[in-house]
Amino acid sequence: MRIVVVAETFLPAVNGVTHSVQKMLEHFAVRGDEVLVIAPSAGGPPGPLPGAAARVVLLPSVPLARYASVRIAVGGVARIRRILAEFAPDVVHLASPFELGWRAARAAEQLGLPVIAVYQTDIPGYAARYGVPFLENWAWQRVENIHGGAARTLAPSGPAVAQLHDRGIPRVRLWRRGVDTHRFHPSRRSTTLRAGIARDGARLIGYVGRLAAEKQVEDLRALAGIDNTRLVIIGDGPQRPALEAMLPDAAFLGFLGGNALAAAMASLDLFVHPGELETFCQTIQEAMASGVPVVATARGGPLDLVDNSRTGWLYEPGNLDEFRRYVEDLVGDDAKRAAFSAAAFAGVQGRTWPVVCELLVQHYEEAINDHALLHL
Repeated sequence: MRIVVVAETFLPAVNGVTHSVQKMLEHFAVRGDEVLVIAPSAGGPPGPLPGAAARVVLLPSVPLARYASVRIAVGGVARIRRILAEFAPDVVHLASPFELGWRAARAAEQLGLPVIAVYQTDIPGYAARYGVPFLENWAWQRVENIHGGAARTLAPSGPAVAQLHDRGIPRVRLWRRGVDTHRFHPSRRSTTLRAGIARDGARLIGYVGRLAAEKQVEDLRALAGIDNTRLVIIGDGPQRPALEAMLPDAAFLGFLGGNALAAAMASLDLFVHPGELETFCQTIQEAMASGVPVVATARGGPLDLVDNSRTGWLYEPGNLDEFRRYVEDLVGDDAKRAAFSAAAFAGVQGRTWPVVCELLVQHYEEAINDHALLHL
């Protein structure tokens, strides 16, 4: 198959979108597909793509105001149309499309190419969270324009599917994310790492993710002062200085990747995620694969991932007293936490990336066939 992947963000940036794209590219390489990636530049080459034999076209880009690590590709529809026409793909995959993806959708439409659009980022919700709610309706119009014209839209969770249906977007299907159950595993737990962080054998409560407004990391202040615990923050972002001031007793480990992240994740006793704008939440799956139970907000992707009262707890959005009670419940009861841990580990087995990516290929094939029938 000949596949073009258009990504709003790409390596060396590390986030949910780039992680998913990288896993897709690795799977396509094993299958022998011919793949072209179109993405914004990040001021330099993307670096090596382990296990992936894809061509990459990086478009000139500019940093997003107030969030310099996010870059917006510049250039018009005509340039993308020329790239697509030259490569002649069977399908165009739009990864979390918004700006570059919108232009690629127009170009693909002009060339009569089938488009798969993957909804992965709640950009309208981000607009409200960043204090520009007047842009929320405009952002939804952009999302509806992109996904309304796609041969198929793939959403990562039941709540995300329902959200798109409510906006009148047609042809929405569920496509979850995979997890590396070899890398993220309870055997990665490190007594050395724990000894350097846990004071007097304290239970470690961890958050992993960007330190940015949409993640609501400041809500972790509700966990201050819980006996025999220490908060561990893994990740980086524009809010880090403010969060270090808000959470002076927390251990900030910065950005971790690869086996270092897997070891840190498995060394936690409890994973917490307060963000309400997650369409999926990959770090919850990685925690569960590591045998770490979860306390997360009962909104968006976590609703699909956390089996309430079995693999973790889901608290009412905004109810930080309930958030604290659930954390206290698990860190204070070793037997219950062990039972939740075992259930969390079992719950994600079989959700590997090869399985998930092969389902993606099936979506491609069905979209190509449907598109061909419409244009007979």
